[in-house]
Amino acid sequence: MKQFMDKDFLLSTDTAKTLFHDFAEKMPVLDYHCHINPQEIAENRKFNNITQVWLGGDHYKWRVMRSCGVEERYITGDAPDREKFQKWAESLSKAIGNPLYHWSHLELQRYFGYTGALNGDTAEEVWNLCNAKLQEDSMSVRNIIKQSNVTLICTTDDPADTLEWHKKIAEDNSFDVQVLPAWRPDKAMNIEKPDYLDYLAKLTSASNMVIKTFADLKAALQNRMDFFASMGCCVSDHALNYVMYNPASSEELEAIFAKRMSGGSISYEEQLKFKTAFMLFVGKEYNKRGWVMQLHYGCKRDNNIFRFNQLGPDTGFDCIDNYAPSASMADFLNALNATDELPKTVLYSLNPNDNASIGTIIGCFQSPSAIGKIQQGSAWWFNDHKLGMTEQMTTLANLGVLGNFIGMLTDSRSFLSYTRHEYFRRILCDILGNWVENGEYPADMKALKEIVEGISYNNAVRYFGFHL
Repeated sequence: MKQFMDKDFLLSTDTAKTLFHDFAEKMPVLDYHCHINPQEIAENRKFNNITQVWLGGDHYKWRVMRSCGVEERYITGDAPDREKFQKWAESLSKAIGNPLYHWSHLELQRYFGYTGALNGDTAEEVWNLCNAKLQEDSMSVRNIIKQSNVTLICTTDDPADTLEWHKKIAEDNSFDVQVLPAWRPDKAMNIEKPDYLDYLAKLTSASNMVIKTFADLKAALQNRMDFFASMGCCVSDHALNYVMYNPASSEELEAIFAKRMSGGSISYEEQLKFKTAFMLFVGKEYNKRGWVMQLHYGCKRDNNIFRFNQLGPDTGFDCIDNYAPSASMADFLNALNATDELPKTVLYSLNPNDNASIGTIIGCFQSPSAIGKIQQGSAWWFNDHKLGMTEQMTTLANLGVLGNFIGMLTDSRSFLSYTRHEYFRRILCDILGNWVENGEYPADMKALKEIVEGISYNNAVRYFGFHL
């Protein structure tokens, strides 16, 4: 029997152990997509207790607690933090096979030196240990980032954002980790949303440009892209329910926009036409600027309306969508590529059934302009567990070039989530180690070192063009 989560955790062969301990383990972390708050970095926040670190905003954990019958007041409500932590500890002990079990214990080991198992009985011990540690200067937000060997972070930012906290961080010479904004224009695209006109008012204020037409909107977005670029932004991100290349004339698009501006409702077909035009516009802009376009799809959001009305979005009520937009995704990329305006693009689907289709789509649009110009993103959200990561990397290897993969990201709101990179790297090394020991790839340590270090860190640095 193996020891619980020891130094060779998830490494089942001697080759896997060598690949991880000699190569992957030593590489820095580049977190090119996350949802952490730059204000907390600028202010170098310190947390009062482990509940604030672990349960604040973490809908992964909230879902597990709800599945264990925990009342909402202990999850997102006003229960004392110690009681919330107790409920989480009791729930975690039942989550065998869930990546949260591994993530939580990796965080306890790496940041707090705790090698035991968290459960209802040990909750008091762990609570006291973690809270004492959190009072140390080494556990301020900036020091957590530094001790995690992070070199660069891309947050997720709306076009109307002032980026004031990014500016403060950039001007502070005492902190040498780059914290860059990433462009997330979903609110500018989602023309059907009830608050769309309110959002355009915010964008008008931020850009200092009047928005009355679709042409005005595009000009305002270009204005804000210029500002984001001046702050170091070179990455965009989109949450898409679908991708559809369904072109419409400029006149029709302006009529759709005018109808919405006047307070009228627009049809589903009109939504598709507008969003297609929006995505084609921003895609071409990204290409001009050398930005990377990230597309996240396959998610059905806010399914529990009762809870959504109480708690709002991003509170743990999303699920996998069985819609597979492979044909329309290919059409969309082809429309940009037809005029040589396709930017570097990363495709993520929440539905693991899309792995093969993505693997074949990306092979259609590769270019000598960039190594691995079109990427399949790492196993996302409900898929970033051992099986999901294994399937994603195996499919990518089968259909493309795994050695050019840009690897892992946290996609997290937690400053302790950098251990997910370790979790990913252990799984990567175990996959490669098994292939080597099964005679499917030679024990060429020079080549394997380049592959492992590339996927762990170097490929992303090269792909995004970060200056580190």
